[in-house]
Amino acid sequence: MSASDKIKNAAEDLGGKAKEAYGKATGDDSKVVEGKADQAKAGAKKAVEDVKDSLK
Repeated sequence: MSASDKIKNAAEDLGGKAKEAYGKATGDDSKVVEGKADQAKAGAKKAVEDVKDSLK
């Protein structure tokens, strides 16, 4: 995983955490779900890239 990919992935994870926190603060369940989905997507990308890196 290149450095720029790691940064983009971390930004996506942070964005998801921010959406989740905003949703919890405002009572907007759809934002909570969106935030958790963004975090899961970022986690999946990281896991795939970790496997790729370990195979190199």
